Amino acid sequence: MNFGETTWPELREPRLLAVPVGATEQHGPHLPCTVDTDIAVALCERLAEQREVVIAPPVAYGSSGEHAAFPGTLSIGQAATELLLTELGRSADAFSGVVLVSCHGGNAVPVRNAVRTLRSEGRRVLAWSPTGRADDSHAGRTETSVMLALRPHAVRLERAEIGNTAPLSELIDRLRAGGTAAVSANGVLGDPRGASGSEGRRILRSWTDDLIDVIDAWD
Repeated sequence: MNFGETTWPELREPRLLAVPVGATEQHGPHLPCTVDTDIAVALCERLAEQREVVIAPPVAYGSSGEHAAFPGTLSIGQAATELLLTELGRSADAFSGVVLVSCHGGNAVPVRNAVRTLRSEGRRVLAWSPTGRADDSHAGRTETSVMLALRPHAVRLERAEIGNTAPLSELIDRLRAGGTAAVSANGVLGDPRGASGSEGRRILRSWTDDLIDVIDAWD
């Protein structure tokens, strides 16, 4: 079930609400600016194929200030993202619980803070995010492969360029101080070369399995 096909009487029976939490930001010269949102939606859809959940409309804007130097980045900042998710969770008491499927690393702090606040108020909320290699954190092989599996027509492989492949732990201080542009001229943290749709489908299966395992353990 998703909100685009559901009326309120159909929501009388409490179900888990899955909220895709993404972002609108640059993803190198070869990927669309909706990558994080596209992936979050896809994972919620795969979850709904295997568990009884309702998919909420995606949160398509988040905390993306680190990408502000690149056109295509639309950010509402940490405070607004935290407030949005907190109020969203407060409005969802008709559901048996809320899982925030967050696919943008820059949302980690506001997501964590929102979950802490909602839980302190007695609400049943869970956050989940996909994991990946430390040297492939943004617009590299992982995200390129996943997008080739989801929206191959939106991937400009001929424009794909290697970016900064140092582990994120080595870049994080400079990134926080000067944004992504301070560590990568093309906005890529990783190497998209070798990406494929088949690899993307394997990654999506792995992420979906992990998401389901986490939810099943939570239930």
